[in-house]
Order: sequence, then structure tokens, then C-alpha cells
Amino acid sequence: TVDEQRLADLVEWHIKSGTHGIVPCGTTGESATLSHEEHTQVVKLVVQVADKRVPVVAGTGSNSTEEAILLTREAREVGADGALMISPYYNRPPQEGILQHYKAVAEAASGFPIVFYNIPSRTGSHITPTTMARLAEIENIVGVKEASGSVDQVIDIRLACGDKLAVLSGEDSLTFSMMALGGTGVISTVANIAPKEMAAIANAGLKKDWDTASALQLQLVPLIRALFTETNPIPVKTALSLMGMCEAGLRLPLAPMGEAHKDKLKAVLKQYALI
Repeated sequence: TVDEQRLADLVEWHIKSGTHGIVPCGTTGESATLSHEEHTQVVKLVVQVADKRVPVVAGTGSNSTEEAILLTREAREVGADGALMISPYYNRPPQEGILQHYKAVAEAASGFPIVFYNIPSRTGSHITPTTMARLAEIENIVGVKEASGSVDQVIDIRLACGDKLAVLSGEDSLTFSMMALGGTGVISTVANIAPKEMAAIANAGLKKDWDTASALQLQLVPLIRALFTETNPIPVKTALSLMGMCEAGLRLPLAPMGEAHKDKLKAVLKQYALI
């Protein structure tokens, strides 16, 4: 079940650590196995705890457009500041289908800011920069979480969209590179266990202090890599449990981290003085 106290404690910890915003029901979490009721419960609680101190951008994506509309409307009703929407997965819609999906949700939640999410390794489809440029023309579509793993993709997005679309890294290891190309930050995995460190990279990038941002980025590489030895979010939730921040339980079909990987994760956490 949803551990409301631990969730509230995590939100407080992030705000105190300098995290710029919270994404409840994002993909570094277990949103895929939450019921609709639990989804709304999580978003509502995070909104209440954040209490307008930082923006709350709720994950509301689905491979069903009707379900995405429902989740987005519910997120707005409970006070979220915007939505992060993964591109429809498994269906593998064509570019026109992707466009019409986001357009339908944007119109159904008129005035509610939407960040769309490109992660082909998870969804089985890729949003092209040309399609992104068309999405950027829709009034309340404001940004993209870009996780294709390609710097060339970021270059093409910037060339196609200019400043009409905020580009947020969806790859922790590419945060510096994307910000150097005009990106505005990161929706992060490693920030779940090292929020101060990730915020420092983003803050340096926003100040265009590239020497500092580069050095901080390189310092985090071993920790970032340790969090992807198994399917996300298994390692990050395991790390949080080792840090005493939450329980280690995972809903099926996710399974506990293998002991060999867990031992390596412990070693890296000790290296960063997190345990």
C-alpha cells in the first residue's frame, strides 16, 4: 500500500535539499502498478505536503488517450501545477497518432501545462523533432523530457523548436550536455537519493557556470551508473531502503535486486557517504 508518511518525508527532504520540483507518479517509481485511486492519492498527498513551495508535476501518461485525459484532469483537480506525460507505449503509434494524443489531452485540460516524455527504450516509439515542433505550437504544451540518449536529438530539437519548448534531460548522465545546448534542467533518477548534488549541477548550468557543472556531472557518474544495473526503479528504491528512507518492497512484476548488484550498489553508496 502507499506509505503516506514515508512519501511525505521524502517530499520534505527534497524541498530542504534544494530540489526545484516534484514529479509524483513519474517513471522512477511504481506508477505502472498503481490503481487510479492510488494514483490520485499520491498526487494529492504530494501537493498537500509541497504546499506551493515547489511545483508539483504529476505523471499522467498512458497508452490510452482517454485514460491519460482522466489522469490529467484528476491531477489538476487535486492541485498539481502541471503534468508529465510519457508517449503512448506498446501501441507504437505513428507520429500523427502521437501528435493527436497529446493534442486531445491538452484540449481536455485546457490551460494546464503539459511536459511530454520521449523515451523510446521504454515505449517502443520515438517522437521526432519535427513532431515536437508541431507539439510546441499547442498552447499548454510547454516542454519535453528527452530520454532518447542522443545529443544529436537534443540539437535537432533545439533547431526545430527554439525557445518554444523547454528541454529537460531524462538522462542523468547527459544533464550537463543538454543544458550546454540550451536545456533547462533534468527530471532525474539519481536526485531521488542525491538531491543536493543533482540540484547543484542544474543550478550551475542555469548560471552558465560550465566548469562547475561539468566537474559536478563527472563526480556523479559512478552513482548514476550504479542506479541502472537493473531496471529502474529497482536500484533506486533499494538504495533508498538502504538509506532508511523507505521500505524495500516492490510490486510485481518488479522483483528484489539481485544480491551481486546490491553489493555493488552498497559499495557505491558508501563511496558517496549515503550509507
